[in-house]
Amino acid sequence: MTVYLDNNATTPLAPEVREAMLPHLFGQFGNPSSPHAAGMAAKQAVGEARGRVAALIGARSAEILFTASATEANHTALLGVLRALADQDSDRRHLVTTAVEHPSTLMLARDLARDFERQGWRVTVLPVDAAGTIDLDALAAAVTDETALVSVMWANNETGAVMPVAAAAAIAKARGALFHTDAVQAAGRLPVGVDAAGADLLTLSAHKMHGPKGVGALYIRKGTPFAPLIHGHQERNRRGGTENVPAIVGFGVAADLARAAVLDTSGIAALRDRLEQGILARWPGAGVNGAPINGMGAAARLPNTSNIRFADAQGRPVEAEELLMRLDRAGIAVSMGAACASGGQEPSHVLTAMGLTAAEAAASLRFSLSRYTTQDDVDAVLTELPALHARLAA
Repeated sequence: MTVYLDNNATTPLAPEVREAMLPHLFGQFGNPSSPHAAGMAAKQAVGEARGRVAALIGARSAEILFTASATEANHTALLGVLRALADQDSDRRHLVTTAVEHPSTLMLARDLARDFERQGWRVTVLPVDAAGTIDLDALAAAVTDETALVSVMWANNETGAVMPVAAAAAIAKARGALFHTDAVQAAGRLPVGVDAAGADLLTLSAHKMHGPKGVGALYIRKGTPFAPLIHGHQERNRRGGTENVPAIVGFGVAADLARAAVLDTSGIAALRDRLEQGILARWPGAGVNGAPINGMGAAARLPNTSNIRFADAQGRPVEAEELLMRLDRAGIAVSMGAACASGGQEPSHVLTAMGLTAAEAAASLRFSLSRYTTQDDVDAVLTELPALHARLAA
């Protein structure tokens, strides 16, 4: 692989992260729950990593719960709150979320809605506009005194659209509801602070910020009603199972690096803009999904993400899967959307929620950069795409 532009799916492991993990993969293999020296060393390493992850989002160490993935963290957030409130005989059994959430949130929400007859859960899924963001007035109308939790992602994994999370949290709090945000794509690319956002729960993933796969984290604000999804004494009785010490240590280092990287993302944004403008100039009929409508200001997007739909000379959508395969053969890795849904036959739920037809959604590719992306990487795409355009035209 020579050019990797699928960083919203996963990122390459940072060298500093790899070096920090190696001792815990071999010589330092203690169980953090063991009382002997080896166990205490592992416990200390986990504690230090917890502090680093907490610092990334302005939280306290005790508010960080390590999980096996961001998917588990999202499930733990939603089910943990709903079950805790149900145990308190609360009348709050209403969940509000959006139509463009990650499948780990949206599929769970739909499953809860199907379980209405037995559990009494009620779910509202809010639409988005053509830029991929929610209407705050619609959110305010949806939240009631029966709403337990509002879950709105910080930034979308397919389009990079940034949600007004602080305003959404304020609306939830005004009606006494709790607020959760999936910040997996935002952390390390935007400043993410739990207090500024008003978040009661927040989801993170290590492998989206040049850390290892197999570890996520859930921030739970002190005092938030919560019931564990997996029982056991680990993680302060909030998540059972022996901690994945090497991955957690790597997560901590990745969080440190992300804190530094987010101070200046202008370089990534400039490369993304160069790529985007170059593609539009070289492929007549191409368009950016989530771009400003009628030139009315800049769309709020992640600095590393561009989602582009392709059409032929007659304006007909081009099969993006064919483009993806040809780019792959040229040593360029991009994506058609969420990696978790890449094997399915359905068009992107994010793009269709934004108003694209199924054919337009199937004609779209996502280009996602990282701090390791170079100008040569961008130029390689801009060299290859015109050749593909010429072949399709022929």
